[in-house]
Amino acid sequence: MRATAQCLAPGFWRRSLDEFKRLSNTALKLEALRTPSSRFPLITFSEPSSIEACKVMSDADMGGFSRASLDFIPTKDDEPAHARFHGNISLELPPNRPEIQRTGYAAWRTKDRPPTMFGKALWDIDPYTYLALRIKSDGRKYFVNVQTESIVPTDLHQHRLYSRKPGEWETVLINWTEFVRTNHGLVVEPQREMLRQKVRTVGIGLIDRVPGPFDLSVSAMWATNETIEGRRATEKPQVSGRRVDGELEAGEPESIRKPPSPEKILL
Repeated sequence: MRATAQCLAPGFWRRSLDEFKRLSNTALKLEALRTPSSRFPLITFSEPSSIEACKVMSDADMGGFSRASLDFIPTKDDEPAHARFHGNISLELPPNRPEIQRTGYAAWRTKDRPPTMFGKALWDIDPYTYLALRIKSDGRKYFVNVQTESIVPTDLHQHRLYSRKPGEWETVLINWTEFVRTNHGLVVEPQREMLRQKVRTVGIGLIDRVPGPFDLSVSAMWATNETIEGRRATEKPQVSGRRVDGELEAGEPESIRKPPSPEKILL
């Protein structure tokens, strides 16, 4: 590695030291040889600076009229500190842009993290069974998006974010194996398993194309082996076949749901 100005910056060495500590703790606890029992944080909205680690997108980026914001909300008596993803969806097409035939989306994701002396800063969530989210939803059709260090950089792995208690805080679990690989909103075949050793970003998008306001609060996202009931997953799940539209497979916890059929995933 060449000693560039970026590599000599204090932040580079601080990130490298943090990564070294994380790897050392993993080795000392032998977590690579057994199922981890602790949470693996991906994004926690505990302070205003956490918003700066995220990027907000909408069709306004290409001339559309949807609006989206991601605001930090501090801790209150009845709720944790969190990010409020809110705005308004519009289906109005931009004038003088005939190539734009579809609008009506908004999303946010974590930014690519700066590199360390170990290379690109990627998440290895392979030892974990679930993605967990602490949310308060308005009940609209949100999707969770996961981007990995894949050969095709525009690939996304998507899963419907089901809310069982709209308007209330709840923890939602999604099995990592149930994400669907897509590219520009279309399902990609073959459906390769997600590269869970090299996760770049996570985020949430609203793509139901229903005009009007939206409001979703997110406190944290993390990888875990614990179910909502507190039980640990002791075996890695197997990749299932074609997904079922919103149905549950036999023996699956009610909180783990399948994504909608591929033709319904739009971005």
